[in-house]
Amino acid sequence: MRENDKLLIAPVTGYSPHIGVLIDTIQCCRSKTIEWIRDLTIYQLDFLYDDKANSIGALLLHLCALEVAVQEYTFHRIPLENPEWQRTWGVAMYLGDRARREVQGHPVQYYIEKMEQIRLQTLDHMKQFSDEWLWRESAWFSRLANNYWMWYHVYEDEINHRGEISWLKSRIPATPPEPE
Repeated sequence: MRENDKLLIAPVTGYSPHIGVLIDTIQCCRSKTIEWIRDLTIYQLDFLYDDKANSIGALLLHLCALEVAVQEYTFHRIPLENPEWQRTWGVAMYLGDRARREVQGHPVQYYIEKMEQIRLQTLDHMKQFSDEWLWRESAWFSRLANNYWMWYHVYEDEINHRGEISWLKSRIPATPPEPE
């Protein structure tokens, strides 16, 4: 919560205490991400530094894909191998050549709306759980993880990619190159 020029992470009303702290943390993280990208143009969102780089737009969709994956797994126990999820989110999740080709041409509002829509689903579902749910453990690929760690990974990944976005933003030429 931001009040009286204080920077605080605190429980959010309407959630159990630990879930409320988690919500405040992921929301603080998201608000910073949106602040960093809010004014980007399509050219900036689609810019590729080199043939191995991800675009900022692809990274933003990747954040969406991860959050939806964690929603499905922690809320509904639907595994990532789910074909429907793979069709919708696989390209954004795994990035690479397909994402470089397919994720382009969208204005920043497209990405912001997707991030906000998915986050609203997260916030709504989290109200259904008590803190005990956070400690529930299950297999996460080849390891054991609890729901708290899986949601920590959502904002950990976002912070890491925000660093990548910052680096990319600093390398985008001020004007697009002329078409050949």
